[in-house]
Amino acid sequence: MFRASPSARLLIVGQAPGRRVHETGIPWNDPSGEVLRDWLVTDRDTFYDTSRIAIVPVGLCYPGTVDGADLPPPRQCAPLWQPRFRAALPRIELTLLVGSYAQNYHLGSRRKASLAETTRAWREYAPRFVPLPHPSPRNQPWFARHPWFESQVLPALRTRVRSLVTS
Repeated sequence: MFRASPSARLLIVGQAPGRRVHETGIPWNDPSGEVLRDWLVTDRDTFYDTSRIAIVPVGLCYPGTVDGADLPPPRQCAPLWQPRFRAALPRIELTLLVGSYAQNYHLGSRRKASLAETTRAWREYAPRFVPLPHPSPRNQPWFARHPWFESQVLPALRTRVRSLVTS
């Protein structure tokens, strides 16, 4: 499940489509997507405008669930598809790495020991990448433990995204 156009300047890489996305065929069409759009200060029309924003998860297909939780993306997906998409998206200036699966694939050994440490070190990966936690409403405890995310990362992220999707 992806959306992309060669003219896009912003790429969002998440993990894999969840059940609701699988059912609707629209990426980030769930409460996590609402939070992500809020982080980016982006309305639905802009968010889904492929001429501006490409959405290519690490896993392109719905991996299913176990005990009500989405399974991780299949390991073979990212190495097979991410390089092909990158080659087809020549104007990408910024890639948002949403969650640990995207960070693991794209940052590899450059990532820190935890998602929090990697996210806190976001400047080290700029200007090409910005690592982000998953915007799931279930992650509220993470956000409460890491107030620097809202005060430091989000303002810089919003400024950069605005420059890419409005120009």
